[in-house]
Amino acid sequence: MEAIRSERSVEKLPPLQGPVIPKTKLQLWFFRVCTCILIWTCLVQLVAVGELWHPRLLTGFPGFTKMLVHQDRLYQSSLPPPVPSRNYTSNGFLKVTCNGGLNQMRSAICDMVTIARLLNLTLVVPQLDKASFWADTSNFEDVFDVDHFINSLRDEIRIIKRLPKRYSERYGHQPLVMRPVSWSNEQYYLHHILPLFGKHKVIHFNRTDSRLANNGLPLQLQRLRCRVNFQALKFTPQIEALGKKLINIIQRKGPYLALHLRYEMDMLAFSGCTHGCTEEEANELKRMRYAFPWWREKEIVSEEKRSEGLCPLTPEETALILQAFNFDTKTQIYIASGEIYGSERRLAALRAAFPRIVRKEMLLHPGDLRQFQNHSSQMAALDFMVSLASDIFIPTYDGNMARVVEGYRRYLGFKKTFQLDRKRLVEFLDSHQNGTLTWDEFSHAVQKAHETTMGVSASRRVIRGKPKEEEYFYANPEECLCERNRDCDDPLYQENTTKFQ
Repeated sequence: MEAIRSERSVEKLPPLQGPVIPKTKLQLWFFRVCTCILIWTCLVQLVAVGELWHPRLLTGFPGFTKMLVHQDRLYQSSLPPPVPSRNYTSNGFLKVTCNGGLNQMRSAICDMVTIARLLNLTLVVPQLDKASFWADTSNFEDVFDVDHFINSLRDEIRIIKRLPKRYSERYGHQPLVMRPVSWSNEQYYLHHILPLFGKHKVIHFNRTDSRLANNGLPLQLQRLRCRVNFQALKFTPQIEALGKKLINIIQRKGPYLALHLRYEMDMLAFSGCTHGCTEEEANELKRMRYAFPWWREKEIVSEEKRSEGLCPLTPEETALILQAFNFDTKTQIYIASGEIYGSERRLAALRAAFPRIVRKEMLLHPGDLRQFQNHSSQMAALDFMVSLASDIFIPTYDGNMARVVEGYRRYLGFKKTFQLDRKRLVEFLDSHQNGTLTWDEFSHAVQKAHETTMGVSASRRVIRGKPKEEEYFYANPEECLCERNRDCDDPLYQENTTKFQ
């Protein structure tokens, strides 16, 4: 339409000197057809986005307004009614910058919503980490459905996309930038953080990982964390559509096991675990660790960490463990991870034992993934969806992805998740490889050690004074699980069990 307007606004050129060749009827007909096609194309495009934009210029066209109204009604009827907004006096604005990978940021967002609700704050849509190892430029709205996030929590807190101008740094307002104390309970935020808003009005939490306690919080706060995690944080329609397509492709080939093989370069460099690596690879990982200031620590002895169960299992070790669990060689295995360190060379033993190994890059057309490439959070979201839908989920390391997926699968009906005891597994593996344990003894020991660790209902393990060592809330959100609390009348539980049956 802009092109049509611009044509009308061009001044008439002075007549040419000399005779003018008259246009033939064929030329006039051709010009009219092209013009009609152009106008019709514009109208079709506007109809396609009619629910987002109603151009006043076209509302006078016969039938066009009815078409747009009909589309709006269909669109609105497909949406659930919005929850009523909660009226409260805001005590200030909370800005947050999440750090870490997708699932670390996901749990942090749940915590920040809960803190904002506790303190009666207005939350600015969280900023995602752009400075970490992955250098992902994704914004919140590139990963999560931001409008759903805001609207689904209206009855709890007020969430805005950006600060009012008078409080922005561009207009001279300087927020208080700080990191809350890790693993803090509601009393810390009420007595130490809330008074700061009276002076600063805007506080910016520049780190959000593990800033809220696992245990000892009021039940309503714990359940709010679940509500954000299981209801408010939906991926974008583009991610949801491709994730469902990927799941359908896998499920058409039969049941599948999702293997979160955390044998990736960043994890090995961060942890200092180099078992199975060449000397050259071990030196490369060490150089990488010291290249990131926040990863530096004292000299790491890889074998000591491995014996304590603090290293991810190698692909070769994973192959033996899956065989010890008596998984059939025809088991379909989806590898939910980034690039495996050592690539296909390190996957050779696993692929030899289980030939039906698939990855998203093998199942989807390159064009499907193009928009998500170089965006680790968006690629991880696809793995997250496939892992939730899997028949069995097995993580080889208890990082954020493993724990958040485990907790979500508990919420979906205690779907089978293998919680590997790596400390004991390392003992079994070494004993088998040095000949102390026969294969049958090794297999029996592996199965016996994991009889009660399949993601079943259990109380969350609490270690007073050692929050880092106790069980993570998001791995076992027992306050939100009806079977554990016998509180099946809770509306939150009823709504979600109906949805996920």
